[in-house]
Amino acid sequence: MDTYADLVFLGGRVVTVDADFSVASALAVTGGLITAVGERSDVAPLVGPGTHVVDLRGATLLPGINDSHLHGCAFGMATPPLSLDVGHPAVSSLADVAEAVREAVGRAPHGQWITGHGWDTGYLAECLSDPSRLPSRSDLDAVSPDHPVVLYSFSGHATWVNTKAMELIGIDRNTVAPPAGAIVVDQAGEPTGLLHEGAQALVQNALPPLSRQERTDAIRSTLATLARLGVTSYTEPGLGPGGTGIMRGALGPETLDAYRRLLADGELTARVGVLLLPTGMASTADEFSRTLTALDESGDSGDADPRRLAIHGVKIFADGIVPNKTAWMHEPYVGGGCGSLCVGGETDTERIAEIDAMIRHAHAAGHQLGVHVTGDRAIDTVADAFAAAMAEHPRPDARHYVIHGDFLTAHSMKVLGAHGFGVNMNPTIKWTVADMEEEFVGAERAAYAWPYRDAIDAGVRVASGSDAPVTYPDWRQGIATMMLRESKAAGRVSGPEQRIGLAEAIRTYTIDAAWQDFADDWKGSLEPGKAADLCVLDGDLLTADPHDIPDMPVVLTVMDGQVVHDTLRD
Repeated sequence: MDTYADLVFLGGRVVTVDADFSVASALAVTGGLITAVGERSDVAPLVGPGTHVVDLRGATLLPGINDSHLHGCAFGMATPPLSLDVGHPAVSSLADVAEAVREAVGRAPHGQWITGHGWDTGYLAECLSDPSRLPSRSDLDAVSPDHPVVLYSFSGHATWVNTKAMELIGIDRNTVAPPAGAIVVDQAGEPTGLLHEGAQALVQNALPPLSRQERTDAIRSTLATLARLGVTSYTEPGLGPGGTGIMRGALGPETLDAYRRLLADGELTARVGVLLLPTGMASTADEFSRTLTALDESGDSGDADPRRLAIHGVKIFADGIVPNKTAWMHEPYVGGGCGSLCVGGETDTERIAEIDAMIRHAHAAGHQLGVHVTGDRAIDTVADAFAAAMAEHPRPDARHYVIHGDFLTAHSMKVLGAHGFGVNMNPTIKWTVADMEEEFVGAERAAYAWPYRDAIDAGVRVASGSDAPVTYPDWRQGIATMMLRESKAAGRVSGPEQRIGLAEAIRTYTIDAAWQDFADDWKGSLEPGKAADLCVLDGDLLTADPHDIPDMPVVLTVMDGQVVHDTLRD
């Protein structure tokens, strides 16, 4: 035989994720491509003197996992050693957070900024016992009077600072927050050190920007973590001028340059798709259009290997998030208010016109659109804007999608399905916040959030992502959550009617995520001719109890035919 396989896998459950979700027992890889899938007899002729034969011993071979919404540089920056871990289970109280900061201060040079990530009032004991109790600068001042402290919430939509940080930033009772943001104040009108949404820019703009080395180290850290998890592709959902003030510029244009350097140096061990971020929250349509036009005219779109690094489209922020009551809802939150769109404009009518104009401009310019939108009224608005843009400028296969889509309505799902649009959902966020959301939207709406079953039944293409660093990028927990709809805090079922099956859940992390990348013709399933991106899970995933899936070890990861993680032979 002229060409033998480089890799051959035998004796396992080869879950192809093809149209029939067929299961084989053997697979061969040659030159970075899958060359045979079937039984032992189908791959035996491909075994030669240099072929590496892997005995799976009953393990499950899957397509490489595609986390379709993951902030790669920000995730690296938000995890140790580059940042304090102040998330659950590392901390469970405000006192725990203060202790973590105290220890960091003891290690840091005088006056150095202390940063951390992951706090969540849903897991802080003092906030749980008294819902009116929120994190405050006073919780941090005693342990860090001279070091400025900045702690990002798990969602990225709130920031907690101490008094020293406020002094350096220039925040006092006379500070005016940006239109889409809020500086939380006490009864006397004094800032508490808690900032929401666009007000966080006041902090971000005061922090020293990431150095080139910090940015590169953060991405390398993320790539190493993802290799251990079997993730071979992910979407960086927003890099550009609009991200310059987010997490010291982790979402800024320089991060795209860092990815390009890693690709050139052969260090990019996962495929990365990018959405450009022309503007952040609270921008106007004019600002968005001018910036996007400038990006288009710069020609900043082509890369040396588009299967490794590619710009797929543009991201827009439409509203905020439910825990901050900034998602735009049809019905009021518990306690009142419906939120609003986060773009420029004084009234709902003006803001709808602004988001329509942004979507229309990006669509007409030929971009795929990924729009951050969580509230049901905002989702209806965005879905209708997609449809109107398509009607005005017909385009084949635009593949626009709503990001998060927490409260998809029957109307929005009908519109998205009819036009071939998608939704990018986040099951690990559902697992994390399902119980907490009840205090904001009530039990019924909280249970409905992230309606996988209804979306799939409506013909909407559904991809799943972690939104790391909002949650840890563990697709196994995501699979279990889609199947069980259980919450992290109490294991309580939340919206069982929205459960989906194992095959459907796997598709959201593989072939449907590849669809989002315009790449389902060459990755996302194990079929001859497709990219050899592979993930091996110890044990039989097809017969496993869903409760056990999060603990099934990833023992081998292959990207483009190259092994990037291997504990199978340990």
